[in-house]
Amino acid sequence: MAKSRLVGAKVNARGELVELKFHNQNYRDMAPAELASAVMDVITQARQKMADHVCEIYSPLVPEGLDVNEAMNGELDTRAMFERMGIPLPPQ
Repeated sequence: MAKSRLVGAKVNARGELVELKFHNQNYRDMAPAELASAVMDVITQARQKMADHVCEIYSPLVPEGLDVNEAMNGELDTRAMFERMGIPLPPQ
């Protein structure tokens, strides 16, 4: 929910927007750029909150040394992960 309580957003576990709700009619008096900014802010907040929740749930289930945030963001270095786990890999 935006600080102004104007708009709320819900996302699924993949961060996809599933609901956008205007809580009153005040958006009608906003400049387009101001409304767009409020909508983008609330969606960003919802995505971050869901990402934090997913990381919290999955963290106990992943191997030690695996950063769930890196995995979710596509930044996971699998080679480094396997090496930390003591699994030898062939040279690149």
